[in-house]
Amino acid sequence: MMRHDLPADRWIKSSYSGDTNGQCLEYQALGTNLVAVDDSKQRSRGAFVFPANSWHAFVEAVKQDQLH
Repeated sequence: MMRHDLPADRWIKSSYSGDTNGQCLEYQALGTNLVAVDDSKQRSRGAFVFPANSWHAFVEAVKQDQLH
């Protein structure tokens, strides 16, 4: 699902994003069950929204280098 109506002041920069002139991944919790993920340099395109448990599983797989 895509969302375009999310509060601009609630985005949190990913700890994996470096100082690359604003080119980073940002996220925000939408209640307890959803997470929105956004590309800060393309915010007008909207944010992808995922179930929180799916997003957390994906992040853990990335941390453990399990995506091949």
